[in-house]
This record gives sequence, C-alpha cells and structure tokens, in this order.
Amino acid sequence: MHRRPTPASWLLTVALLLWLPPAVITPALAQDEEDLVEAETIAEDEEVTDIEASQPRQDDPAAVSTPDSAAEANPAPDPARPEQNATAPTAGDETPVAGAAKVVAPNIDLKDVAPVPEAPVAEPEAAGTTADTLPTATPTVTGGASPAPASPPVATSLTLLNAEVLPGTATRLVWAPGIQIAGLSQPTPVLVVNGVNPGPTLCLTGAIHGDELNGIEIVRRTVYDLDPEELSGRVIGVPIVNLQGFQRGSRYLPDRRDLNRHFPGTPTGSLADRIAYSLFTQVIKHCDLLVDIHTGSLRRTNLPQLRADMNVPSVADLTRGFDRMAVVHSTGAEGMLRTAAVAVGITAVTLEAGESLRIQEHQIEAGVHSINSLMEKQGMISRMFVWGDPEPVYYNSYWIRSEHGGILFSDIELGDRVNKGQILGYVADPITNAQHPIRAINDGRVIGMAVDQVVMAGFAAYHVGARAATPEETSSDDSPEDQ
Repeated sequence: MHRRPTPASWLLTVALLLWLPPAVITPALAQDEEDLVEAETIAEDEEVTDIEASQPRQDDPAAVSTPDSAAEANPAPDPARPEQNATAPTAGDETPVAGAAKVVAPNIDLKDVAPVPEAPVAEPEAAGTTADTLPTATPTVTGGASPAPASPPVATSLTLLNAEVLPGTATRLVWAPGIQIAGLSQPTPVLVVNGVNPGPTLCLTGAIHGDELNGIEIVRRTVYDLDPEELSGRVIGVPIVNLQGFQRGSRYLPDRRDLNRHFPGTPTGSLADRIAYSLFTQVIKHCDLLVDIHTGSLRRTNLPQLRADMNVPSVADLTRGFDRMAVVHSTGAEGMLRTAAVAVGITAVTLEAGESLRIQEHQIEAGVHSINSLMEKQGMISRMFVWGDPEPVYYNSYWIRSEHGGILFSDIELGDRVNKGQILGYVADPITNAQHPIRAINDGRVIGMAVDQVVMAGFAAYHVGARAATPEETSSDDSPEDQ
C-alpha cells in the first residue's frame, strides 16, 4: 500500500537537497543545459561553417577525384555500415515498404483541394498502359536486309512509395518515415508529375529545416504549374520534409537535431538518422537532378543563390541552367543532403533564398523562375524565357564576424558591392553608447547578412563573395580573376 509522505519526511528531503553538492543532485539538469547550449551553438553557426569549412575550388576540375569517377560512384563496401553498401536503385526502382502493396496512382488535378490519401488509391490497370506492355525496339532483320529503325524512346512508369505513376499523370503520394507514435502518425505529402515524354527526373525538396517557408512556396508553385501532357521527364516535389519542425515553427527535429547533417542516414541510428535514411532511400535515390531549397539561418537572410561543389563537373554544368542566380562554391558539409546525393551520383545543388520564418515574394519569384529556366535548359519544358545577364560564380567567399556585443545596425543591403575597408554596419553598446564599425576585409558583393538584432562578439554578420567570374568566363578560363 502506498504511504503518504509525512511532513517530517519532506523536511528531511529538503535538508538533503540543501546539503548535497550540485554535482550530485542536478546531473540530469546539467546534461539538459549542456545539450541546449550545443543545439544553440549549432543553430548559430551551421550555415556559416558550410562556407568556412568548404574546400577551395581546384584549378582543373577534371583532375579532381569526384563522384563522377567510377571509383567514388561505387565505393568499396564498408563492413561497419552495412546499410550503405546496397546498390543505389535507378529511377523507377523502389524499395517496397513492408506490408504495402503497389497500386496505380490516380491521375488528379493538383490544383483541386482534397485531403491527402492515406495510401494511393488502387485503380484497374488498362491493357497496354503499364511499363510491362510498353513498345520495344523492332528486332534487327537478318539475311542482308536493312535493319529497321530503332523506336524512339518512350516515357515509362515511375514506381515510387509503393505506387505506380503512369506517364501523363500528376498525383499526390505520401511518405511516412515511421518514427511517430502509430496512432498519431502524419504522412508527408509528395507531389509527382510524370510527363508523357521521356526525360530526367528532377527532385525538389523544401523545409528540411522546419522554419524555411520560402522553399515550401517555391516547390508548390513550380510543381502545380506543370502539365504532364507537356512535360518531358518527371518532377518529384516534397514541399515540407521536416513536418514535425514545421508544425512547431522550429528549424530542428523534435530531438533538437539538424536533419541536414544526417544524410544519407541509417535505419538504426538517431531519430534524425532514421528520417534521413527513409527519405533518401524511398525518394531521393529516384532523382537524376536535385534542388534542395533553403533560407538563411538564425535571423540571417541570403541573396538568391546556389551552393554547389564546383569541383564536380556535372554539378558545375548544372548551375549554368539557372537564370539570374548567383553561384557560391561550397563543397558542402558531411551529412548534408546535396553532399550525400552527389556521393551516389545524383547531380545536386542547394538553392538559398531569403530568411527563415517569412514569406518573401521577390525571393520566391526568383526561385520559381530559376527552376523553370533549369527545366527549360534540360529540355523538360518548352517556354519562352527572356534570359538575363549571367550572374557571377563566387569561388571564394567569407563571413565577417562582429568583434563586440551590442545591437547591430547595417549600412548596406543584400547584393551591394563593397570595397575593402568600407563600413558595412556598426554594433552599438546600448549602455555605454560606444559604436564599433564592421568593415569589409576585401572587395566583393554582399550575398548574405544578418538582419539588425542583438549580437554577441563573434557573431557572423556579413557574407561577402570575393572571387568571381561569369559562367562564360568559367567555361573558357579555369582561373577567374578577382573582382
């Protein structure tokens, strides 16, 4: 029988708590505080370290060992990580989810407002519409007769998330990483458009960080504007990858980890590892091309730009298809989605636009325009484009940090060109009235910056692109001049 504590026992407990040293009575609280400090540290510097830890561009990209080579595209098996030793499936292959049967995805108008289905709705297969009954090339006639002309390539079905998406189909599917309480599970919507003509598979991902709203809208507008009857290839859009973070208005997962540092993930690791593994194996490995859309972090904003490893020839070539979009060379940190994608042979870039927790129309328009220009460049759509002047490629960039704490006031704006020694802003001490200027350390262009706010010493305030060339200069000269 449970005994109710007496007043004497309460007094004894309080006395013990007062007498015992803090190291004995508060280890759990100390650990929680340490974890919170670590999470805040990551939040402050994760976008900054993406640039500061980047390896420089090589003078001769063709001489650099990249995932374009067969050795790195097919690395030797690692006995310690069996989950990464499986061969990456090609577009159209699918790792089935246990207990789920493949069905034909319905062809719907994505603009219709309708609830996301719990599973793709089964439809009877019409004769001659599945991939098994697609026409094949005419066999060669022997006996001296001229060979018959080969049949032109045809669009094929896409098997994704246990559903078969037929050519000429636009549909909604669902992805569930299987990490939530079963009775409270919420699937993540996946938008798919499979064109009537063959072509590459382009994947668009938004809100890997749950507070990045611009990317959600860029994916939505891009995919909903596509007509499968006019599309060559496929477009797979995941507007909100980090659904748990999005619902809480948080950049991170419920375990306070950054999902974009855990790809390609593992099936037996942390929560972030498992979500990353599920997305990577069930969706990302179907991509030929990937554009992962982000914004600035922790009250920072970015000029519309691509982050790309310009040492990889296929990635460098892909960046030339984005109209009016500056390119920043960045090899990428370990665990980032684009880094993991490139490692398995998927041509991937990160698109940065604006700041978190805001919907910014001009940033969204720039993102949608540039992705449409990429699809036109890849032959996926045919539209009239007025191409703008080529934006530069920044092979070197740097963050300028505040040397003092106080309130940051900027004198410049995104996109401004600055000269060495120019004052970019100043930090004002609200108590002593001291004002400390922040100066450019080289000539360049402001491609990212912190919004005016309270900062501490060491806060990364301005991101300046320094070493630049236009795409035309890049293709003809591998040693661009400083600007």
